[in-house]
Amino acid sequence: MKSIDLKTTQNVSITYEVASLRERFFAFLLDWIFKSIGTGLLTLLFGILVDFDPQMIRMFAFVIVFPIITFYTLFFEMRFNGQTPGKMLVKIKVIKLNGKQPTFYDYLLRWSFRIVDLYVTGTLVGCFMISSTKYSQRLGDMLSNSSVVRINNSLSISLRDILRIDSKKSYVPVYPQIKNFREDDIILIKQVLDRFLKYKNDAHHDVMVDLTRIMAEKLELNSVPSDNVAFLRTLIKDYIVLTR
Repeated sequence: MKSIDLKTTQNVSITYEVASLRERFFAFLLDWIFKSIGTGLLTLLFGILVDFDPQMIRMFAFVIVFPIITFYTLFFEMRFNGQTPGKMLVKIKVIKLNGKQPTFYDYLLRWSFRIVDLYVTGTLVGCFMISSTKYSQRLGDMLSNSSVVRINNSLSISLRDILRIDSKKSYVPVYPQIKNFREDDIILIKQVLDRFLKYKNDAHHDVMVDLTRIMAEKLELNSVPSDNVAFLRTLIKDYIVLTR
């Protein structure tokens, strides 16, 4: 599976798993279904109001339906941080490869080249580019320096693979209240810890310190542990033992 390793504007490294062609196709299909059902219902309701007058319905299609279908993707990606309803359901989103937040111009550029990538060529160009390029980019992605990635990153190893503990008898949890947290929270702790150990810079250290403080507050500890790495590792161990 292709992945992107980029640094944010805060110099924090993040690894994203690139969305596959199948995932992007499913998102595209879902959006097409939503557009079709939504505009179909609107047209039906308007038709009932005007007694299905052909001229009025044609005007409604030109003034309302056509703009909705045309600008659907651009509107949703701008409004919802790189996601359309279809992308939300498939759990993928648009990101910039330089770690910055996509701008209106980026979304506009991606949207404009849908004509070439998807419609004029019957999706052939888009499918070929996504399948063959390093970061699975169609032309619109390449020109806007963006790509589509998974939100639920499978590169985040599962908890059973993080640490191997033989049994509860061999380890006594230090923070038993950690069992009330979600698995996503523990995976986030693991990611922050891994990033600090791999990229030992001030930005990752600050993130780890902040996470230690937040976890200490949520666990209602009397003081914040001084050894951030050991504390976070202990939380992961405790969670595995208490929840498996």
